[in-house]
Amino acid sequence: MHIIYHCVGGAHSSVLATAIHLNKLPMDRKPSIDDILNISYFDTMIKRDQGKIIYRGTDENGHRIYNLSRQFVPHLVIPVIEDTWKLLNGNCDNLMIVSTLSTVNLLMRLGGFTSRRMNWIKFGRPIVAKGSLQSYFHLVDIVKDTKKRLIT
Repeated sequence: MHIIYHCVGGAHSSVLATAIHLNKLPMDRKPSIDDILNISYFDTMIKRDQGKIIYRGTDENGHRIYNLSRQFVPHLVIPVIEDTWKLLNGNCDNLMIVSTLSTVNLLMRLGGFTSRRMNWIKFGRPIVAKGSLQSYFHLVDIVKDTKKRLIT
């Protein structure tokens, strides 16, 4: 199975979902800000990587985990991925596309904008990390639901 977590910028909520899914961050407790900042690909998405499906690792059950910056056009990007997958594989039975946008809060938007768009990384990154901690268990719930759907 291939699982793609996606959000607007592909630098924060979808990245954290992949890290949680791959057991790089805990499900049973909130990590520290340093734990989040130590995820090597947290808040590092650059413009040329937008729209790319980026492999982040293989989970304990052999599922390949990715994240995607799909910007503000999920209504275009997601159907293109699904249709291309069908052309190449005949169906989408081994593809799961999961949005993490519902977890993004005001601090994540503000920090992400200042870090990624304005390139004020030292100012924005701690803000987006703090916002990520506020919505952390919502991300955990998305990952738990995704893993549960893999079993059934």
